[in-house]
Amino acid sequence: MQLNYKIEGEGYPILLIHGLFGSLSNLAQLSRTLAEKFQVISVDLRNHGQSPKSDRHDYGAMTEDIDNLCEALYIDQCHIVGHSMGGKVAMSFAQRYPNRVDKVVVLDIAPIAYSKGRHDNVFAGLNHVTAYLNTITSRNEAESYLAIHVKDPGVRQFLLKSLKRADKGFEWQFNVASLWRNYQHIMGWQPEPAYEGPVLFVKGENSEYILPEYRDAIMRQFPHAKAHMVANTGHWLHAEKPDAVSRIVNRFLMAQN
Repeated sequence: MQLNYKIEGEGYPILLIHGLFGSLSNLAQLSRTLAEKFQVISVDLRNHGQSPKSDRHDYGAMTEDIDNLCEALYIDQCHIVGHSMGGKVAMSFAQRYPNRVDKVVVLDIAPIAYSKGRHDNVFAGLNHVTAYLNTITSRNEAESYLAIHVKDPGVRQFLLKSLKRADKGFEWQFNVASLWRNYQHIMGWQPEPAYEGPVLFVKGENSEYILPEYRDAIMRQFPHAKAHMVANTGHWLHAEKPDAVSRIVNRFLMAQN
């Protein structure tokens, strides 16, 4: 599978990977900042953005996609930065292809299997909108269906970024059906051999995706991991405090090992 990507800047390569229901545009501000000193390759994961759709959506497949992209772009080694599901892809890629990875930055996710379904209302809203995709005439109309299930207006606007006009009505850029079928894989985690390189976990202070009880699992799999908390932010820390997150990521990647 050939992923869609965008390249900005010049220098040592960084792969930048978005989270669930996102696209490469989600980390655009971080990309612009990093591109001042690096070559940044922002990626649409499979079943997202303009990348191909697939019935398969698990971390084995997604890391293979990233490896294939590195081969296509003649990238022997790189930094890799990912948010949420993209953070899990970054961790899995480092564990499976350690010789390809120099440093890893993980934005607000842990290398664990999350038992609690966190997106039931989102899928309910997406499926509600999907039932009317051919007849919806405006984004506001789509949001009215979405709002029945998704109460947070910020989350609705995030999801609607991937709703695009089609020849008839609208269409989602992400593959709703495949993501729902593979949701257990997305929330799950299969530990691999430990990655011995430098890793930075960046946590939103108010987020529950990285908790103290996950520390042992993190250190077993990433024994040289460090952590940084961004005050007064949740899971979308890069959108809530983009300047602070950009500084933290840039400082870690620029530091001498």
